[in-house]
Amino acid sequence: MKSVSGKKLCKIVEKKGWILRKVTGSHHIYSKPGVDKILSIPVHKNQDLKIGTLKALMKIAELTEEDL
Repeated sequence: MKSVSGKKLCKIVEKKGWILRKVTGSHHIYSKPGVDKILSIPVHKNQDLKIGTLKALMKIAELTEEDL
């Protein structure tokens, strides 16, 4: 699995219908109508997300590797 930066993941989830609700420090908080969960994506410049963090966020957002 390739890793992506927090900025790029934000763009991907926005295309999938997630809406940016607020920015708290370096974390972008997203929600989606009809989904009870929230996404908290860490955005630290252009650093790639750690694989475990990326997999957890992908599971919540229902993304596949092809979406990246």
